Amino acid sequence: MSPDRRTAVAAGSLFLLTEASAIAGAVLYRPLLGAADGRLAQGADTRALLGVLCEVVLVAAVAGTGAALFPVLRRHGEGLALGYAFGRLLEAAVIALGMTAVLALITLRRDIDTDTAAAAGADVALAALHEWTFLLGPNIALGLNTVLLAYVAYRARLVPRFIAVLGLIGGPLISASAVAVMFGAYAQLSVAGSLAALPVFAWELGLAGWLIVKGFGPGSPARPDLQATG
Repeated sequence: MSPDRRTAVAAGSLFLLTEASAIAGAVLYRPLLGAADGRLAQGADTRALLGVLCEVVLVAAVAGTGAALFPVLRRHGEGLALGYAFGRLLEAAVIALGMTAVLALITLRRDIDTDTAAAAGADVALAALHEWTFLLGPNIALGLNTVLLAYVAYRARLVPRFIAVLGLIGGPLISASAVAVMFGAYAQLSVAGSLAALPVFAWELGLAGWLIVKGFGPGSPARPDLQATG
């Protein structure tokens, strides 16, 4: 197996891991974040801790995609490659911040009397912090990173162009949806928010599947015209 083929399999596997761990974490967090009265249902804290472990995997996988793809993207412009790698690191850092808020919320609801006004205020603040990091990381930052990677993939024909187009459409769409949520147009977990996320979801699954099964396209070797514009 050539180095590029190994890179493609590694990157595709990491993209699949980001999807699986993000969905698992969101599902496991629900009983904790949905406990509006501050009282945990039985087992909710354990589920939330499992959700945190899923997001630890998510953080590693998100950062890993930037590192794994860097050698290939660098052939088509070092600035673009660095931008994607650091963009994924930033996205991972925002997710880690939200994960820390969940851990603090678990401690608060376990060990502190949440009937007090101060505890109730901290409870709401931590839940809100997680919601904002979820909006900024796996939505706005993800959208920008998606556009950057899809642009290089489209120009360099690293994957079939219909897959790259999904990213070029989905990236701006999920970022625009996040801005709409920010200004109160609709809730993040809503039909509109889910529909806006579908193209990015399809892009990541399509990209992952193609990289694992087929590898990089014929544009994988360096191309002088792209190096000049990168």
